[in-house]
Amino acid sequence: MKEYKVGVVGATGMVGQRFVSLLENHPWFRLAALAASPRSAGKTYEEAVGARWAMPTPMPGEAKRMVVMDAADVAAVAAKVDFVFCAVDMKKDEIKALEEAYAKAECPVVSNNSAHRFTPDVPMVVPEINAEHIEVISAQRARLGTKRGFIAVKSNCSLQSYVPALHPLMRDYGVSKCLVCTYQAISGAGKTFETWPEMVDNCIPYIGGEEEKSEKEPLKLWGHIENGQIVPADKPSITAQCLRVACSDGHMAAVFVSFDKKPTMEEIKEKWAAFSGPAQELKLPSAPKQFLHYFEEADRPQTKLDRNLENGMSVSIGRLRPDTQYDYKFVCLSHNTLRGAAGGAVLLAELLAAEGYMG
Repeated sequence: MKEYKVGVVGATGMVGQRFVSLLENHPWFRLAALAASPRSAGKTYEEAVGARWAMPTPMPGEAKRMVVMDAADVAAVAAKVDFVFCAVDMKKDEIKALEEAYAKAECPVVSNNSAHRFTPDVPMVVPEINAEHIEVISAQRARLGTKRGFIAVKSNCSLQSYVPALHPLMRDYGVSKCLVCTYQAISGAGKTFETWPEMVDNCIPYIGGEEEKSEKEPLKLWGHIENGQIVPADKPSITAQCLRVACSDGHMAAVFVSFDKKPTMEEIKEKWAAFSGPAQELKLPSAPKQFLHYFEEADRPQTKLDRNLENGMSVSIGRLRPDTQYDYKFVCLSHNTLRGAAGGAVLLAELLAAEGYMG
């Protein structure tokens, strides 16, 4: 695999910092440009981030000395890289325009943002679940008038726990309806306990826009390509309630599910244990060897114990049991800024590179 020069647009925020950390010593990708808002442009990355570095590992030396560019200077950033990761904090229309500007500058964009998730010819991909959706990029390039440039996005971070748990069961048993309650860490809001002290010893039962994403985005993941667009699936019916809880990292979901053809508990566990996807088949560098891990313990999964499983790229599942209103209920957990955000985007970029979309 060739080495790709990579830029991070929105590099000073929490997800941007995670991208910078993950790119250190990556076997395929080399950090070549950092870009952010005008207030950070012209400073070294160390100066721009300052005391706001929130990662558990030290800031990489190659990033410290790199001078931050203005994210709006698309031509200058695009000239330095083969593709960019995008994790900017802007209004949705502004994000759409910025990402399309990079794509039209023949610079592929792998986005952590939500702005393009429902653009019909933009693939929103979890590599183990719907890798085939990257084929829609040819139609997107025709619309944009590009040869190399395109936009691909990852899904909302809360989906990365319960959608992977449901996916292996859908083909054989059919999921008819699902109720999910998510318990989402403060890093999902780009915060730490130091910057958000009111979250200590607290739980907020509302996250703006999150429930709509949790109900609609899975249907695009489970959709199909038709006439150069991704058509969302029409089932299952999903209802979600999303809460912010006092954890630093890790999004947990309590899931209640009914099937068209009810499996046994042992059949469900067997499907989870055996499940893998293109990320594993292609042996992508960031892919976990085992994607889904089931725990028999009555009090698992737990965020402190299980969110970092396989470098934070696996999903932990437990407490599978019958339910009186639905067929079954279970609890699942994923690391939100690793599998759910930057790590999931890096895995998507690896898939795109392995399939020849990065040029």
